[in-house]
Amino acid sequence: MNTKESSINPERITRREAMRRGLCGAAGALLTERLGGDVLAAKDGTKKIPTETKAKAKSVIQIFLWGGMSHNDTWDPKPESGRDYMGEFGQVIDTNVDGIRLGALFPKLAQQADKFALIRSMTHGINGHETAAYLMQTGHTPGERLAYPSVGAVVALFKSKQYKGLIPPYVVLTKAAGRFSEEGFLGPKYKPFATGGDPNANRFEVEGVVARGITDDRQKTRRNLLDKLNTMGRTMSSNSQLDAAEKSKSEAYELILGSGKEVFDLSKEDAKLRDLYGRHTFGQECLAARRMVQAGVPYITINYPGGWDTHKGHFQTMRRQCPQLDQGLAMLLKDLSDHGLLDSTLVWCCGEFGRGPKVDWQPPWNGGRNHYGKVFSVLVAGGGFKGGRVVGSSDDKAETVKERPVYPVDLLGSIYQLAGIDPSARLPHPLGLEAHVLPTADEVVKSAGILKEIM
Repeated sequence: MNTKESSINPERITRREAMRRGLCGAAGALLTERLGGDVLAAKDGTKKIPTETKAKAKSVIQIFLWGGMSHNDTWDPKPESGRDYMGEFGQVIDTNVDGIRLGALFPKLAQQADKFALIRSMTHGINGHETAAYLMQTGHTPGERLAYPSVGAVVALFKSKQYKGLIPPYVVLTKAAGRFSEEGFLGPKYKPFATGGDPNANRFEVEGVVARGITDDRQKTRRNLLDKLNTMGRTMSSNSQLDAAEKSKSEAYELILGSGKEVFDLSKEDAKLRDLYGRHTFGQECLAARRMVQAGVPYITINYPGGWDTHKGHFQTMRRQCPQLDQGLAMLLKDLSDHGLLDSTLVWCCGEFGRGPKVDWQPPWNGGRNHYGKVFSVLVAGGGFKGGRVVGSSDDKAETVKERPVYPVDLLGSIYQLAGIDPSARLPHPLGLEAHVLPTADEVVKSAGILKEIM
């Protein structure tokens, strides 16, 4: 594959020619070729993009390390770079894959390295939280006239026809990060359902599903009383609107009191398994995500509780949070594999950027790391991604990309392809404006190609 850095630039063709090629827009074929998608040759020699691809990933779990996790303290350690770069974490450990080493705070993940791949050359150069988060989760340049939906909303849109579950198709554990509007112009129908609550509590009080201070028996009594009071509904003849309302009510109660609610009931899991995930919020979020995968939910985001914006107290925060991330993520990958779900479940884990490779020892930071978008690391697993691999590399101090840059459009293009979504497909804009899953040729976007080497 040609990994030379390039830009997606427009090849101007007429609307008639675009229609003749069967494309949604003039840039479709160009972008698909750039992202490594299959382009089929028609009998007349023109090229057209297949509208459907076979999905390897039925569900996607995104672990968003909002705030930006340090890459050289974790998944791209540079022990030879010295204290100014490694700070208090100079030790590295081997994994169960020869040649792959991690920071010493990830011993459990090190034993699952055969199940995941690391991208050590992720880059976009943006150091602002909101703009970097938007780019990493939409693939589109911040500041455009359209507010594009996140990858979660796009997956929910394209998989909504096949998904028949009671739980919404796009779920966030436990609250949105608030960096941008995840649904974008797709509107509230594709806004993620934020569970609220804490899965590590005695009772996971899911917003709108598990009511605080109200038992299931009391909920059922209320429902029965409401049905008894609805005398008009029982005497009226069939009506399409009333029938639809009754169906919606029935589905809502099934979510609150039936099989939908049971998905969030972690007490049904073996206590020893819960211990292996970790009796902390993140660990139990990972377990809840696995249960939602079993229920067929297309897209689940775990917004890491507490975040990773470590300008100050960096090393203290890392000592507290890295062991929890290590435990929960490693167990999630193992548990998915043990249940035969890893091949059909795509997991990706990263922040909107990394943290500065050089430690800022000066006041007021006193050993902090600042925002850094030049190079950082991403973990991907399952759903068609090969494990035990490393893509790209950073230089000897983890300051710049050394080999094989990976841009947001490359990462998201790979995820969409494995999820069976055509990255050139048109999105339904409420005003009928031209909008596509990933950038078209009208946008100048850096790309080095999808991640074929691990797909």
